[in-house]
Amino acid sequence: MTTSTELRFDGSLWCNLDIALRSIDTAYRRMIRPSNLTVIEWYVLRALFERDGQHASELARAVGRAATSFTPNLDKLQRNGYVERRPDQSDRRAVRIFLTDKARACEGEVRESARLIDQHIHAPFDSSEINTLRKVLARLQEVDE
Repeated sequence: MTTSTELRFDGSLWCNLDIALRSIDTAYRRMIRPSNLTVIEWYVLRALFERDGQHASELARAVGRAATSFTPNLDKLQRNGYVERRPDQSDRRAVRIFLTDKARACEGEVRESARLIDQHIHAPFDSSEINTLRKVLARLQEVDE
């Protein structure tokens, strides 16, 4: 195990971010498992809790996925009764994604698991480190834009 100042692979940011993400992903999976949702499904529901009725392409962007490969995620959520597709009233070619009553019923559980995950991730850091990390993450999300 590395210390807080030692990074693997000669300090490669990409490699070390990937390793950190996989570690956090493991914690996510453990903490959201009771809901029987995958991590990506959990992200989609959280995005819809913030703004219901988004286009699929908007949802894909919101959760950091390519719109071209996002349909199977929505298909599974729909098949499991969490979302429904409805025609866009202003554009017949487009479809909007809406939460079902089943999804709304698990909103408290999803939000609580998000709180617990954030608490778990924040634990080893002080508030200034968390603020710095937020700034770094925001800038990293713009690297490919």
